[in-house]
Amino acid sequence: MDQSEYLFSTGIALIDKGGPVMLILLGFSVISLTIILAKIYQFWAIKLGKTKFIDNAILQLNENSPPLALGELQGNSHPAATVLASVIESSTNSAMSQTDIETEVGRVGIREIKNLERYLRGLEVIANLSPLLGLLGTVLGMIKAFARLETAGTNVDPAILAGGIWEALLTTAFGLSVAIPTLAAFYLLEGKVASCRSLLEDSATRALSILNRQAQKKTTT
Repeated sequence: MDQSEYLFSTGIALIDKGGPVMLILLGFSVISLTIILAKIYQFWAIKLGKTKFIDNAILQLNENSPPLALGELQGNSHPAATVLASVIESSTNSAMSQTDIETEVGRVGIREIKNLERYLRGLEVIANLSPLLGLLGTVLGMIKAFARLETAGTNVDPAILAGGIWEALLTTAFGLSVAIPTLAAFYLLEGKVASCRSLLEDSATRALSILNRQAQKKTTT
Protein backbone atom coordinates (compact mmCIF):
# COMPACT_ATOMS: atom_id res chain seq x y z
CA MET A 1 0.00 0.00 0.00
CA ASP A 2 1.50 3.35 -1.05
CA GLN A 3 1.23 6.55 0.99
CA SER A 4 -1.79 7.94 -0.87
CA GLU A 5 -3.76 4.74 -0.33
CA TYR A 6 -2.75 4.70 3.33
CA LEU A 7 -3.88 8.30 3.85
CA PHE A 8 -7.16 7.62 2.06
CA SER A 9 -7.91 4.53 4.13
CA THR A 10 -6.95 6.36 7.33
CA GLY A 11 -9.26 9.24 6.43
CA ILE A 12 -12.14 6.87 5.73
CA ALA A 13 -11.55 5.16 9.06
CA LEU A 14 -11.54 8.46 10.96
CA ILE A 15 -14.74 9.59 9.27
CA ASP A 16 -16.34 6.25 10.15
CA LYS A 17 -15.30 6.61 13.81
CA GLY A 18 -16.66 10.17 13.93
CA GLY A 19 -20.13 9.02 12.93
CA PRO A 20 -22.80 10.77 10.85
CA VAL A 21 -21.74 14.25 12.01
CA MET A 22 -18.40 13.71 10.25
CA LEU A 23 -20.24 12.99 7.01
CA ILE A 24 -22.18 16.25 7.34
CA LEU A 25 -18.96 18.16 8.00
CA LEU A 26 -17.33 16.45 5.02
CA GLY A 27 -20.23 17.63 2.87
CA PHE A 28 -19.79 21.15 4.28
CA SER A 29 -16.10 21.10 3.38
CA VAL A 30 -16.87 20.11 -0.22
CA ILE A 31 -19.53 22.84 -0.54
CA SER A 32 -17.21 25.42 1.01
CA LEU A 33 -14.33 24.56 -1.31
CA THR A 34 -16.65 24.66 -4.33
CA ILE A 35 -17.94 28.14 -3.41
CA ILE A 36 -14.45 29.48 -2.76
CA LEU A 37 -13.10 28.22 -6.08
CA ALA A 38 -16.18 29.50 -7.94
CA LYS A 39 -15.86 32.99 -6.43
CA ILE A 40 -12.11 33.12 -7.13
CA TYR A 41 -12.79 32.21 -10.75
CA GLN A 42 -15.61 34.78 -10.97
CA PHE A 43 -13.43 37.60 -9.60
CA TRP A 44 -10.58 36.57 -11.90
CA ALA A 45 -12.83 36.37 -14.98
CA ILE A 46 -14.18 39.90 -14.53
CA LYS A 47 -10.69 41.24 -13.68
CA LEU A 48 -11.90 42.71 -10.41
CA GLY A 49 -8.51 44.20 -9.55
CA LYS A 50 -7.98 45.97 -12.87
CA THR A 51 -9.60 49.41 -12.79
CA LYS A 52 -7.47 51.51 -15.16
CA PHE A 53 -10.43 51.78 -17.53
CA ILE A 54 -12.30 53.90 -14.96
CA ASP A 55 -9.79 56.75 -15.16
CA ASN A 56 -9.76 56.47 -18.96
CA ALA A 57 -13.57 56.71 -19.11
CA ILE A 58 -13.64 59.63 -16.67
CA LEU A 59 -10.98 61.38 -18.76
CA GLN A 60 -13.15 61.04 -21.86
CA LEU A 61 -16.14 62.41 -19.96
CA ASN A 62 -14.04 65.40 -18.90
CA GLU A 63 -13.27 65.92 -22.57
CA ASN A 64 -17.04 65.98 -23.17
CA SER A 65 -16.91 62.75 -25.20
CA PRO A 66 -19.52 60.32 -23.79
CA PRO A 67 -19.31 58.04 -26.88
CA LEU A 68 -15.56 57.65 -26.42
CA ALA A 69 -16.12 56.99 -22.70
CA LEU A 70 -18.58 54.24 -23.60
CA GLY A 71 -15.94 52.86 -25.97
CA GLU A 72 -13.56 52.52 -23.02
CA LEU A 73 -16.20 50.48 -21.20
CA GLN A 74 -17.35 48.32 -24.09
CA GLY A 75 -16.58 44.62 -23.71
CA ASN A 76 -15.51 45.06 -20.07
CA SER A 77 -17.34 42.79 -17.62
CA HIS A 78 -16.15 44.62 -14.51
CA PRO A 79 -19.09 45.84 -12.36
CA ALA A 80 -17.74 49.40 -12.49
CA ALA A 81 -17.85 49.31 -16.29
CA THR A 82 -21.51 48.30 -16.21
CA VAL A 83 -22.38 51.02 -13.69
CA LEU A 84 -20.48 53.72 -15.57
CA ALA A 85 -22.15 52.71 -18.83
CA SER A 86 -25.51 53.01 -17.06
CA VAL A 87 -24.55 56.49 -15.82
CA ILE A 88 -23.59 57.69 -19.29
CA GLU A 89 -26.54 56.13 -21.12
CA SER A 90 -29.04 57.40 -18.54
CA SER A 91 -27.57 60.90 -18.43
CA THR A 92 -27.66 61.24 -22.21
CA ASN A 93 -31.32 60.15 -22.29
CA SER A 94 -33.33 63.38 -22.39
CA ALA A 95 -36.47 61.54 -21.31
CA MET A 96 -34.98 60.73 -17.89
CA SER A 97 -35.01 63.17 -14.98
CA GLN A 98 -32.19 63.45 -12.45
CA THR A 99 -34.16 61.28 -10.04
CA ASP A 100 -34.74 58.66 -12.74
CA ILE A 101 -31.02 58.62 -13.55
CA GLU A 102 -30.00 58.13 -9.91
CA THR A 103 -32.63 55.41 -9.46
CA GLU A 104 -31.47 53.53 -12.54
CA VAL A 105 -27.79 53.79 -11.62
CA GLY A 106 -28.57 52.64 -8.08
CA ARG A 107 -30.55 49.67 -9.41
CA VAL A 108 -27.68 48.60 -11.68
CA GLY A 109 -25.14 49.02 -8.87
CA ILE A 110 -27.19 46.91 -6.44
CA ARG A 111 -27.59 44.20 -9.08
CA GLU A 112 -23.84 44.07 -9.71
CA ILE A 113 -22.99 43.90 -6.01
CA LYS A 114 -25.56 41.16 -5.41
CA ASN A 115 -23.94 39.18 -8.20
CA LEU A 116 -20.57 39.50 -6.46
CA GLU A 117 -22.09 38.54 -3.09
CA ARG A 118 -23.84 35.45 -4.46
CA TYR A 119 -23.11 32.31 -2.39
CA LEU A 120 -20.93 34.21 0.12
CA ARG A 121 -23.68 33.83 2.71
CA GLY A 122 -23.28 30.07 2.31
CA LEU A 123 -19.66 30.35 3.42
CA GLU A 124 -20.71 32.31 6.49
CA VAL A 125 -23.33 29.72 7.40
CA ILE A 126 -20.85 26.85 7.03
CA ALA A 127 -18.23 28.70 9.11
CA ASN A 128 -20.75 29.26 11.91
CA LEU A 129 -22.37 25.82 11.87
CA SER A 130 -19.26 23.63 11.52
CA PRO A 131 -17.89 24.19 15.08
CA LEU A 132 -21.37 23.67 16.54
CA LEU A 133 -21.81 20.42 14.62
CA GLY A 134 -18.34 19.34 15.72
CA LEU A 135 -19.28 20.03 19.33
CA LEU A 136 -22.52 18.12 18.90
CA GLY A 137 -20.61 15.15 17.52
CA THR A 138 -18.25 15.27 20.48
CA VAL A 139 -21.11 15.35 22.98
CA LEU A 140 -22.81 12.42 21.26
CA GLY A 141 -19.51 10.53 21.22
CA MET A 142 -18.95 11.14 24.93
CA ILE A 143 -22.45 9.92 25.71
CA LYS A 144 -21.70 6.79 23.70
CA ALA A 145 -18.37 6.28 25.51
CA PHE A 146 -19.92 6.57 28.98
CA ALA A 147 -22.73 4.28 27.93
CA ARG A 148 -20.08 1.67 27.11
CA LEU A 149 -18.55 2.16 30.55
CA GLU A 150 -21.92 1.63 32.18
CA THR A 151 -22.42 -1.56 30.17
CA ALA A 152 -18.99 -2.80 31.24
CA GLY A 153 -20.06 -2.64 34.89
CA THR A 154 -17.28 -3.53 37.31
CA ASN A 155 -14.99 -4.71 34.50
CA VAL A 156 -14.09 -1.17 33.55
CA ASP A 157 -11.19 -0.85 31.14
CA PRO A 158 -9.67 2.68 30.98
CA ALA A 159 -8.92 2.00 27.31
CA ILE A 160 -12.66 1.97 26.61
CA LEU A 161 -13.03 5.51 27.97
CA ALA A 162 -9.83 6.78 26.35
CA GLY A 163 -10.82 5.34 22.98
CA GLY A 164 -14.29 6.80 23.22
CA ILE A 165 -12.98 10.24 24.11
CA TRP A 166 -10.51 10.55 21.23
CA GLU A 167 -13.12 9.28 18.80
CA ALA A 168 -15.58 11.86 20.12
CA LEU A 169 -13.06 14.70 19.82
CA LEU A 170 -12.56 13.93 16.13
CA THR A 171 -15.72 15.79 15.19
CA THR A 172 -14.68 18.94 17.07
CA ALA A 173 -11.27 18.92 15.40
CA PHE A 174 -12.82 18.35 11.97
CA GLY A 175 -15.47 21.02 12.58
CA LEU A 176 -12.78 23.58 13.40
CA SER A 177 -10.71 22.46 10.42
CA VAL A 178 -13.67 23.23 8.16
CA ALA A 179 -14.71 26.46 9.91
CA ILE A 180 -11.35 28.24 10.15
CA PRO A 181 -10.37 28.31 6.44
CA THR A 182 -14.00 28.88 5.43
CA LEU A 183 -14.32 31.92 7.69
CA ALA A 184 -10.96 33.27 6.49
CA ALA A 185 -12.06 32.89 2.86
CA PHE A 186 -15.41 34.53 3.63
CA TYR A 187 -13.79 37.63 5.13
CA LEU A 188 -11.27 37.84 2.29
CA LEU A 189 -13.92 37.59 -0.43
CA GLU A 190 -16.30 39.89 1.42
CA GLY A 191 -13.49 42.44 1.66
CA LYS A 192 -13.09 42.31 -2.12
CA VAL A 193 -16.81 42.94 -2.54
CA ALA A 194 -16.75 45.83 -0.06
CA SER A 195 -13.84 47.43 -1.95
CA CYS A 196 -15.72 47.02 -5.22
CA ARG A 197 -18.84 48.57 -3.69
CA SER A 198 -16.85 51.65 -2.67
CA LEU A 199 -15.31 51.80 -6.13
CA LEU A 200 -18.75 51.71 -7.78
CA GLU A 201 -20.06 54.50 -5.58
CA ASP A 202 -16.98 56.66 -6.17
CA SER A 203 -16.85 56.17 -9.95
CA ALA A 204 -20.60 56.71 -10.38
CA THR A 205 -20.47 59.90 -8.29
CA ARG A 206 -17.54 61.25 -10.32
CA ALA A 207 -19.25 60.48 -13.63
CA LEU A 208 -22.60 61.97 -12.55
CA SER A 209 -20.89 65.10 -11.29
CA ILE A 210 -19.10 65.64 -14.60
CA LEU A 211 -22.19 64.98 -16.71
CA ASN A 212 -24.40 67.21 -14.54
CA ARG A 213 -21.87 70.02 -14.76
CA GLN A 214 -21.72 69.70 -18.53
CA ALA A 215 -25.53 69.61 -18.77
CA GLN A 216 -25.77 72.81 -16.71
CA LYS A 217 -23.27 74.54 -19.01
CA LYS A 218 -25.39 73.63 -22.03
CA THR A 219 -28.54 75.06 -20.47
CA THR A 220 -26.86 78.35 -19.55
CA THR A 221 -25.32 78.92 -23.00
